[in-house]
Amino acid sequence: MSNVATLLNNAFSQRQISTIYEALNQYRVVMELDPAYAQHSEVLDQVHVITDDGQRVPLSAFARYERSLEEDRVQHDGQFAAENIDFDLAPGVSLDQATLAIERAVAAIGLPSEVQGRLGGTGDVFKAAQESQPLMILGALLLVYIVLGVLYESYIHPLTILSTLPSAGVGALLAIILTGEQFSLISLLGLFLLIGVVKKNAILMIDLALQFERNDGLAPADSIHRACLLRFRPILMTTLAAILGAVPLLVGGSEGAEMRQPLGLAIIGGLVLSQILTLYTTPVVYLYLDRLRHRFNHWRGVRTDAALDNPL
Repeated sequence: MSNVATLLNNAFSQRQISTIYEALNQYRVVMELDPAYAQHSEVLDQVHVITDDGQRVPLSAFARYERSLEEDRVQHDGQFAAENIDFDLAPGVSLDQATLAIERAVAAIGLPSEVQGRLGGTGDVFKAAQESQPLMILGALLLVYIVLGVLYESYIHPLTILSTLPSAGVGALLAIILTGEQFSLISLLGLFLLIGVVKKNAILMIDLALQFERNDGLAPADSIHRACLLRFRPILMTTLAAILGAVPLLVGGSEGAEMRQPLGLAIIGGLVLSQILTLYTTPVVYLYLDRLRHRFNHWRGVRTDAALDNPL
């Protein structure tokens, strides 16, 4: 094979074999067949391979050729020859639906084992992003839990704050479903933004409730009730500011607006539902986890009441 490749390279690829240097110029020496003999495929019958012992063997003695319509180059994916097949999305069909339809069609064809097919380009990126979405969300929640745990020096209170996130996620998904949109990578980015925006509602209430418990000696129920009353206006103001800031993303009609609309839709839907539920669910979760903490510490024989936290 090496001899045949060298023969074809010398005959048809304009191989440079030397360079002639002069005082002012240099000239490359290219070896090739006379173009008059390279116009037709019959010249392959006249090409000979020189073996190691100097014998001339016609190429046609051990090789054959046939005429067909082929591309002048072969694309490769790694070490394998590859051929790309493009497709467009029909109106109202998402990339996820198209991917499933293509996979079903390939499975129905029954390709031989030596032929492999997989998505490439945007479809491959979408599939990889879809597979990594659960890990991305779990990693974001774990990072937020660690930061909140360091901030409050507690394993319980971060769970109270994170309890506001499911309502935001449900609100974003409901908004996407009711409007007929598709959950895309841009919508996933909207969920990540909601993690930072929504949990601040619980932080405002929990932080103030803990201050009332430690400084004023209030019971958990009284402290969280008072914190909800005092923090209602800042929570409402910040949520409305975030919603109004996302409205241009949803209603904008400039170039590329279709890429930003899922982001605005996820933010607005998540904020609206979480705003309605947070003021009711966060106090309940706070009290439940606080009772659980007291029971656990009582079982361990450790006092955790307000009198111990504030000995004055």
